[in-house]
This record gives sequence, C-alpha cells and structure tokens, in this order.
Amino acid sequence: MKRAPSEDTAQLKTERRNPATDLLDTWPSIEMARAINAEDARIAGAVKKALPQIARAIDAIAAALSDGGRLIYVGTGTSGRLAALDAAECPPTFNTDPKMVQYVIAGGVKALGRAVEANEDSRQAGRADLAKRKPTNHDVVVGITASGRTPYTVAAVAFARSCGAVTVGITCNPHSPLEKAVDIPIVVEVGPEVVAGSTRMKAGTSQKMVLNMISTGAMARLGYVFGNLMVNLRQKNSKLLERAIRILQQAAGLDHENSLKALNKAGGNVAVAIIMTRRKASRTEAERLLQKSRKHIRAALGEV
Repeated sequence: MKRAPSEDTAQLKTERRNPATDLLDTWPSIEMARAINAEDARIAGAVKKALPQIARAIDAIAAALSDGGRLIYVGTGTSGRLAALDAAECPPTFNTDPKMVQYVIAGGVKALGRAVEANEDSRQAGRADLAKRKPTNHDVVVGITASGRTPYTVAAVAFARSCGAVTVGITCNPHSPLEKAVDIPIVVEVGPEVVAGSTRMKAGTSQKMVLNMISTGAMARLGYVFGNLMVNLRQKNSKLLERAIRILQQAAGLDHENSLKALNKAGGNVAVAIIMTRRKASRTEAERLLQKSRKHIRAALGEV
C-alpha cells in the first residue's frame, strides 16, 4: 500500500481545479481550443512579473560561463524534459561545447521517452545524480519544478549550493522549499491548469519561456549573438547554409553571391566571415581576433 504524501499539495495553485474549465469534456473542440488559448494568454504576464529575477539569473550564468563554468539544469518529469530540450538546443543554436550547458533528469536518459516519475520522491537520488557532475563555485545550477517542492530537485540544488555553485530555482508556486533553497528564485504564478494538475500545460510553457530567456540572454551577453543574429551556426544542410548567407548579408552588408564567397574564404565560419569583411582582415587575422575576444564578435570588431 502506498503512503500518502507527507505534505498536502492540494493547496498549491498549480494543483487546484480551474473553475473556467470545469465542463471541458462536454465542450465542442472550438470551445476547448478557446479555453486553452485564453489560459495560455495569462502566461506572458506571469513571466513578466519575474523579469528582475530572470535578469539576475542571466547575469550569473553569463559570469559563470565566461569563467569556464557550466550551466546545469536539474528537474523531473516535464520539468526535466524541458531542461534537456534547452540544453540540447544550445550547441546547434550557439555552437557551444555540449559540456557547457548540461541537464540532470530523475531516472536518467530513459525518462526523456517514458514516465519514471517515481524517482521524483528520492532526495538521495537528487543529491547523488548532481554529485556526479561535481558542481563547483564556477557553475550555476538551475532547479526546475512546477510545485516548487519536488524532493529530487530541491535536494539536488541544495547539494549544489553546498558546493559553492550559484543556484537558481524556477517554480510556479510561491513560498516553496525550492524558493528557500536557492540564491535566485524565479516564481511564475500561472495559476490552475486547464486540466487540474497537468503541469505540462501552463506551468510547462512558462518554464520553457524562462529557460529560453536565461540561456539566450546569457549567450547574448557572451557575444554568441551579434545584434539579434544567430552567427555561430554551422552549415550542416542546405537550409542552414542559406541561413548563414542571409545572416552574413545582414551583418556585413553583402549581396547573396559575395556572402557565399566570403563564407567560403572563412572556411564556413560566419563569425570569421563577418570580421574579415568588416575589418578587411585576412582569415588568419580574423580568427586571431575572434580567439582573443573569446568568440565575442563585437569585441573582435572593436565595438565594445
């Protein structure tokens, strides 16, 4: 026989029944879609209230990564899968080393494809899984849990903090154990879900929005973005080659043909091509400037 949870979660806003959708299963599909859309429209406003804390997280992550540290996400269930997604998207988007942004999910890789939520209750597993990453004071560890009280996640970030890492918490409920356990709490109060307790919905969307902000913001601070252009991409297919050409056209003021030529001269490196064109430099000199600036294009161009 399973034991009842030691803490009552019924009072959590994300677990309450939403009176706006209490007859959801009786509605026509268009009414279901309207209801979900109306609830989703509340998310951006909830995230907006947390922007000061999100900015603090961006600064902490940028500082850690610039010092050779890592960004390590930790979560369970939907939160863990969203963490894995953001970590996986950083290398193709910013051409980062896969070790720079990592994720830890309860149940391991198999949890990405199937439910292993029983692992959520293990504080010991949370500490042990995080300990394998050997967090230090050079790292930032971000715990993600809609409830704010998932034992695995709270224990993992508490362990990371004891090791000197800066800790961030992303949750959808105020006054939670996670909020108390971290240096930078990000609380996004999205309220009850369309389907009671299904935190893959509004809570999950809000988490995805925050993760997008903190990883993109940190990479922009590090110079992995030039203006609002994704300049560190690698052309592994025809779509990405055309995207690289468009970026070079916009960043260097070249036409399509000359952008392709510049890209070829730069060995396919968009950032190097930008520096070569705008500074009228050789490839060797552009690569030297980029290395000296630690891949920060604007710094390599002498614009900061």
